[in-house]
Amino acid sequence: MAKSLTIPPLTEDLAQVLIDADTINRRVTELAIQINNDYRDITEPLILIGVLKGSFIFLSDLCRKLTIPHVVDFIAISSYGNKGEVQGNVRMLMDIREDMAGRDVLIVEDILDSGNTLAYLQRNFATRGAKSVRIATFLDKPERHKIDLKLDYMGFTIPDVWVVGYGLDYKEKYRTLPYIAEMYPVH
Repeated sequence: MAKSLTIPPLTEDLAQVLIDADTINRRVTELAIQINNDYRDITEPLILIGVLKGSFIFLSDLCRKLTIPHVVDFIAISSYGNKGEVQGNVRMLMDIREDMAGRDVLIVEDILDSGNTLAYLQRNFATRGAKSVRIATFLDKPERHKIDLKLDYMGFTIPDVWVVGYGLDYKEKYRTLPYIAEMYPVH
């Protein structure tokens, strides 16, 4: 197995690497194997719906490891205020293009925080006639849950700290880091 590239140095904003690139790659491979197995008998391609922007790297890596028929679509949702605080209101900024009626849907999300966004999407997609709606999230912060939500596929559980990298950002910075890093407390 090839070694990862050298880890870029941490900046003054980043406290520590929580999950390195090799560990991420192994876990995404395990999730793809599980998804391939769970959907091995589907007759229509699985619809993977990435929640923008944070999920795009996870979704990209995951779908390249899938062997089952699938299509990729995106949705943009906001449940955060201007200062990054989680709000209860969910706003749809961009909808998907695929018709999901009678189809299996897998929502691919970067992080489960409060659960508001994912609960909203599950309800919304069920009303559109999806055959099934499952959730794959890269990270889970159980301490922050406000809604009880069943995760079908989960990468890693992390503590209640602000993290960046592998799609997650802070003010559009650090999104393309190949690892998950904890930031120093944001003020």
